Amino acid sequence: MKYYIIAGEASGDLHAANLIKALRKKDTQAEIRAWGGDLMEAAGAKLVKHYRDLAFMGFWEVITNLKTILQNIKFCKQDIASFNPDAIIFIDYPGFNMRIAKWAKIKGITTHYYISPQIWAWKENRIKSIKCDVDHMYVILPFEKDFYEKKHQFPVHFVGHPLLDAVENRPSVNEAKFRKKHKLSELPIIALLPGSRKQEIAKMLQSMLAMLKYFPSYQFVIAGAPSQGDEFYMQFIKNTQVVLVKNETYDLLSISHAALVTSGTATLETALFQVPEVVCYKGNFISYHIAKRIVQLKYISLVNLIMGREVVTELIQNNFNEKRLQQELKVILETENRNRILKDYYLLQKKLGGLGASERTADLILATTKN
Repeated sequence: MKYYIIAGEASGDLHAANLIKALRKKDTQAEIRAWGGDLMEAAGAKLVKHYRDLAFMGFWEVITNLKTILQNIKFCKQDIASFNPDAIIFIDYPGFNMRIAKWAKIKGITTHYYISPQIWAWKENRIKSIKCDVDHMYVILPFEKDFYEKKHQFPVHFVGHPLLDAVENRPSVNEAKFRKKHKLSELPIIALLPGSRKQEIAKMLQSMLAMLKYFPSYQFVIAGAPSQGDEFYMQFIKNTQVVLVKNETYDLLSISHAALVTSGTATLETALFQVPEVVCYKGNFISYHIAKRIVQLKYISLVNLIMGREVVTELIQNNFNEKRLQQELKVILETENRNRILKDYYLLQKKLGGLGASERTADLILATTKN
């Protein structure tokens, strides 16, 4: 069969790549055309557009790039029509994907949504469009099934979280070789995960790097996003004690002692690698204050949302400053606090549904797609 897959950011690229592998294993004749990233292309998809050209984060950023977004939507529809797929698979990225879903429904193309838009956080009225335009929804967070089925009477499949597979199936890393390859010291590592988009990296990384002077007995390592070139990071690196590592975030996390992480999927990835973390976020002033008024959530990190309580500290907007970051990083380096966090991480993992999310989703897509 022919599949058209749309992912708009780094986390979507990872999950879509694993789904593509599962689909190709079960459907050896699969033709896959996609918007996404390098991982999806490596998994066997024909890449149409890279997510680095699609990622506009925040209300103000979307408004200022609206012309480009509308052009992308128009081109996407034309490309889908030309490809004539049996199914379209959407990976999160709702602002774009829901527009395509509405159009696809009119065209009679079967629509699958893997990794639900976070309408439980904001824009809950999107449920009307989802009910109308999405044929099959696959959710990855345990509380989402009740949200859809009990609150909105929309049947969904809880398939478990694909990060469990991504972490479990990664190749093991030889720490000594990793340190030698990247010329790292023997000091314990504090990983810095400043995000994947230029605008968030620029806001986050400078404050994260300010921690070097407070923690000289640690090696700081930046996890570089594959969508950004080395030169972009180098403008922030003024100290030879910090190292940039590209395209090896999982290897880095597997040997890290602690981490400073920009809010997003990386907060959950860090937890699954059993690394105590401080979650950080600072957005555009206008976008932040708009979001603050409409997002009805007590927490911003997936770890705390899934657990329903504060497991990891979140430093948001004005609280994300040098003084607070130093204080909270010191806290998670203390043995007693580390042990508490690691016990909570164990409980978190048990809530996520077990291994096999990509396989289960591929089976359901194949079973419900019209030939």
